[in-house]
Amino acid sequence: MKSVYLDKIRSQNPLVHTITNTVAAHFSANGLLAVGASPLMSAEPVEAECLSHISRALVINIGTLSGKDPQAMLAAGRFANRAGIPVVLDPVGVAATAYRRETVARLLDEVRFSVIRGNAGELAYLAGVGWQAKGVDAGEGDADRAEIARIVAEQYGCVAALSGATDYISDGRRAAQIANGTPMFEKITASGCLLGAICGAFAAVADGAVFEAVCEACTAYAVAGERAAAALQPSELGQFGVRLLDELGALSAETVTHQARIVYA
Repeated sequence: MKSVYLDKIRSQNPLVHTITNTVAAHFSANGLLAVGASPLMSAEPVEAECLSHISRALVINIGTLSGKDPQAMLAAGRFANRAGIPVVLDPVGVAATAYRRETVARLLDEVRFSVIRGNAGELAYLAGVGWQAKGVDAGEGDADRAEIARIVAEQYGCVAALSGATDYISDGRRAAQIANGTPMFEKITASGCLLGAICGAFAAVADGAVFEAVCEACTAYAVAGERAAAALQPSELGQFGVRLLDELGALSAETVTHQARIVYA
C-alpha cells in the first residue's frame, strides 16, 4: 500500500467535528492534532448546523451517552449529510444496554454514515451475528470477522472497519486485512475511539475514496502503535499512550508505505 492521505491531512489541516465520550475526548483531540487534523469537540445541538459548514468530517462516538448527546448526534449527523461531509460512527458498547441499542438504531435510521468502526462485538451486533460481548470489550465468538465487516458495510451502505489483532475493512465489495498492530492497544482506554477519529480525518481528505482512506487510516494507526510498543515492556501502558501520540506525530507516508502489512481481497 502506498500512503496517499497522511500528507494531505498535514497540508490541508481538516477540521473534524467530534462528538465523543468523556473518557476519550482529550486523547482523541491530541491524536487528531498529532496526525495533522484540527479537532473541534462539541456536543451542543445548537452548534450542529454551523459546524457542518466549517467541518470536513463528523465523528460520532456513543461511549458515554447522557443528557442531550443523542439529540446532538442526530442533529449533527443530519446537517453533515446535507453538507456532504463524511460521517463516522463508533457504536461503543452498542449491545450492552437498551439505551445504546435504541440510540444507535435511530442514528442508523436517520443519518447516512460513511464509516462504521468498532470492535468485533459491536460490529457483530450490527450485523445480527451471534457473539458474546462484555460491555465495551470485543468479547468472543466463532463468526468470521471479515464476513461481519462485509455484512455491516453492505447493510448500512458504508465502509466497515472491524478492529482487533487483525483489522478487517470492507465496503461490501472490496475487503482488506491489516496485520500491523500491538496487543498494547487493548490495554489503554480510548485507543479504539482515537482510531475512529483518525478514520474521520483520513476520510475528510479522501474526495470520496472512503475505502482507500479507511484502509490507510487503520494501517497508519497500527504502524504507529507497533512503533510505540517496540521499546516498551508489556506493563508500560502509561508510556505506550504517550508514545503512541509521539509516533503519530512523527509518522511519515514513507514509513506507512514500507511497514504496512495489508492484504486486499
